[in-house]
Amino acid sequence: MTLVKSFRKIGNHFLIVIVSLLIASCSDSNTAPYDWKLRKDFPEPQVPLNNPMTQAKVELGRHIFYDKNLSANRQQSCASCHNQQYAFAEPLSTSTGSTGTILRRNSPALVNIAYNKTLTWAHDGLKTIERQLLIPMFSEDPVELGITGNENEVLNRFKTPEYAYLFDEAFPGQTISFDLINKSLASFVRSLISLESAFDRYAYDGDDNALSESALRGMTLFFSEKLECHHCHGGFNFTQSTTHEKQLLDRRPFHNTGLYNVDSDGGYPKKDKGLAEITQNPNDDGRFRSPTLRNVRLSAPYMHDGSIATLEEVIDFYAAGGRNITEGKFLGDGRLNPHKNAFIKGFEISETEKADLIAFLDALTDQEFLNNPSHSAPNE
Repeated sequence: MTLVKSFRKIGNHFLIVIVSLLIASCSDSNTAPYDWKLRKDFPEPQVPLNNPMTQAKVELGRHIFYDKNLSANRQQSCASCHNQQYAFAEPLSTSTGSTGTILRRNSPALVNIAYNKTLTWAHDGLKTIERQLLIPMFSEDPVELGITGNENEVLNRFKTPEYAYLFDEAFPGQTISFDLINKSLASFVRSLISLESAFDRYAYDGDDNALSESALRGMTLFFSEKLECHHCHGGFNFTQSTTHEKQLLDRRPFHNTGLYNVDSDGGYPKKDKGLAEITQNPNDDGRFRSPTLRNVRLSAPYMHDGSIATLEEVIDFYAAGGRNITEGKFLGDGRLNPHKNAFIKGFEISETEKADLIAFLDALTDQEFLNNPSHSAPNE
């Protein structure tokens, strides 16, 4: 019995040693080109020169992403708000920090954000995942992971034999630090690529049977001038906010969709005015980045504040040309918001057409992505 207990105690340590030796004997994971596993002729994402992608970094980042030791009170990990089964979002209107603080925004899905030109819902200067990660890690208002003031305690938790092997594989000869934690987390998040939906099989593999007749009709509606969806959710990533090695234009679009109009002069609730908080330009009030629609069925509720519960309600919202709130503290007719994007003008849509559009949006679901074990918690 003592021998069994001893083996269990060292089992994980022993396994990591063996895996590390096998990796080292087969290839140098720090110099071998990273395999993005993209479709043929798809462009690679842009990556910071000071943090090139390696499989070893991705694997280290995966372990840290799921480790609650990253939060000061050990109550949350990155995965607490970014759950794989929900396309690395969560089924809550807004997130909750590790200390119980209710955050003001909906947790965005981590789908193909390696291709994003900007990060978060509304910041035109936040262009790398490395910089974005500093917010949940070190923010004091609101507190998310709560590392600030607890740096030494949190960092020491990763100075274990198990992590020592993973860090040495990813960053040979370097001392464990928050800089390395940040770089490995960014590498894992960049690896979350989703390009295996039914739409992809239809559009890129030439599989005419991949989409149902209803989804095909919905696709026609989606790309029509009647609905205008594609203007804000265009391109292979179904968002304007896209950049890659072959598209270097500095496009950082943000849109006011008429979700609110609390002062009848285009105002959004004071708790979140969107891009205007960064630019201090009143014309940017209520402007937010359009997220990708890939795996959109799984990332409900919707909008920056999670205030619309279902895809069906989202379609109704756009069909109305905005939202008219007739009671409560956010009273106002968003349809009349003077800062509203010109493409949000409303449209007529039948129940059959709505069902077709939903069928197309469902065809953007990538089951391989949602169930990929290389994206899952290491111990599962």
